[in-house]
Amino acid sequence: MFDYWLQWMPLLWKGLVTTVEVTAYSAVLALLLAVLTGICRVSRFRVIRGLALLYVLTFRGIALLVLLFWIYYVLPYMDIELSKTMAAVLALGLNYGAFGSEIVRSSILAVPQGQWEAAKALNMRPFERMFRIIFPQALIRMIPPFNNLMIELLKASSLLYFIGLADLVHQSNVLRGLYLQQTTQIYLTLLIIYFILASIISYAFRLLERRWSAGRL
Repeated sequence: MFDYWLQWMPLLWKGLVTTVEVTAYSAVLALLLAVLTGICRVSRFRVIRGLALLYVLTFRGIALLVLLFWIYYVLPYMDIELSKTMAAVLALGLNYGAFGSEIVRSSILAVPQGQWEAAKALNMRPFERMFRIIFPQALIRMIPPFNNLMIELLKASSLLYFIGLADLVHQSNVLRGLYLQQTTQIYLTLLIIYFILASIISYAFRLLERRWSAGRL
């Protein structure tokens, strides 16, 4: 088995690098969209709330695979041609950003009303109230659900195989074609790699939660 792993390593490494890169870029985009949209969802301006809700309803309601196909295969007909990596990052980021925005919105609304009233009593402007008082407290509540969301994003990156991106799934299927007798071992290796990546994400978020929760009740 170890000898086979040595033969598979070059292809699996290329797939691992692609998967990690796409997951990382998509996670950054998703988190930025989630925070921006989540804050807009609690805005006092109806237009801003409406636009944010439209984004959430649209991209939360579209199947990720369909969105991926649409961005990669349909946009070129509108003279918007993206690379496979860019299409993957955009699809994953838009989709999971919509789900993440609900985490942000609910976490902000979960901050005790007394904190909002205290910030108003200090004569803080809305921007100051949000980013100096409310958002830091909401951030602690966001970490566990964002942990789950990022793991789901990692697993969803396996769909990139359908647009021909050379990720872990693609490279595993290439190996299966070369080593048909070792199909079980190849896909077992794939399962182990995804499990390790998910465990790393979970550990990183636990460290964040422990650090940011220090000294808080």
